[in-house]
Amino acid sequence: MRKIHIKMTEIPRKLIVPKNITDALRNVIFPGSNQDVISLDMAQEIRVAGKKVTFSLVFQRSDDPNMAAVIAACEEAILTHLGSDVEIKGNITAKAIHQMERPILPGVKNLIAIASGKGGVGKSTVSVNLAIALAKTGAKVGLIDADIFGPSIPKMFGVEDVKPAGVRVDGKERIQPISKFGVNFLSIGFFVATEDAVIWRGPMASNALKQLITDGNWGTLDYLLFDLPPGTSDIHLTLVQTVPISGAVIVTTPQDVALADVIRGVNMFKGKGVDVPVLGLIENMAWFTPEELPENKYYIFGRDGGLKLAERLELPLLGQIPIVQGIREGGDSGNPVAWDDNSITGKVFAEIASNLIRESDARNVNLNPTKKVKVSRK
Repeated sequence: MRKIHIKMTEIPRKLIVPKNITDALRNVIFPGSNQDVISLDMAQEIRVAGKKVTFSLVFQRSDDPNMAAVIAACEEAILTHLGSDVEIKGNITAKAIHQMERPILPGVKNLIAIASGKGGVGKSTVSVNLAIALAKTGAKVGLIDADIFGPSIPKMFGVEDVKPAGVRVDGKERIQPISKFGVNFLSIGFFVATEDAVIWRGPMASNALKQLITDGNWGTLDYLLFDLPPGTSDIHLTLVQTVPISGAVIVTTPQDVALADVIRGVNMFKGKGVDVPVLGLIENMAWFTPEELPENKYYIFGRDGGLKLAERLELPLLGQIPIVQGIREGGDSGNPVAWDDNSITGKVFAEIASNLIRESDARNVNLNPTKKVKVSRK
């Protein structure tokens, strides 16, 4: 059996979590190349159960002569990186590429759903400004307007009259997302007249969302946000069946009627069979602040409802957004407030983006990758 060199120095033992397993495998260089098995997307379905680690190694050919050597090198790398008590021997499964389901968005690191329990809480406004705030950190960001029946993102970005172009990528026709404020985005609103009502049955709406996901030329992204419709619907189910959502963010307002719906939204994502981690809550319209009196706060919809609910549900509160006239004006004019670093709300969204990055990174270190929801037919 051919011995594979592992480019590794002695390092302190680390926790047995998916990220550290991935880091260990980055030291295994595939024979005849200068790339490691992670860069080649060979290591898939990584699972951790106590000290037991399992995953699949995907090879181009079922008779690859390097198969045994690569598996042995991966075992050695994990034992060296994470400790000799890791149960990895015999737990790596070799598969040929034709045996594996090809990922739909292989270049996207984090898929994040932005949801709300009810309408009218400013979810789309939050989605747009959060996407821009993330992009301003230097991250590569995409946004899909998954609110098929009420698309508003084209207006908020000021591109209602723009039509996405078709491009050919690797022999396939793709839709090129529109890019503005550092964010690449697509919406069903680009493909229907502004004044037309979108009257579609569930399957038609679901197929439209799938097309935005699978036919968009998304390339490499750090974050792809999905602005979902309010409540729980076919669109939510279609999303988690189509791609493995990394985490969800729930937007609410402070009043009790909105908070009651948040619990249903949280339970939908965390429910058995879906198992999407909720990264935190965002409390919108937390108080009214006149722009000319930035220190004044008027709690029109109640005080700290989102904060108290986050504590009750043991979820992070990613931020509280005040009611400021500029937010509405920015959404209507196509100049979102997050683009202005000096505004009150620009600073708020920058803080929320920072908190989301922190929670997303923690999720990736401590939890296994999310699986797509499987539909069983009897």
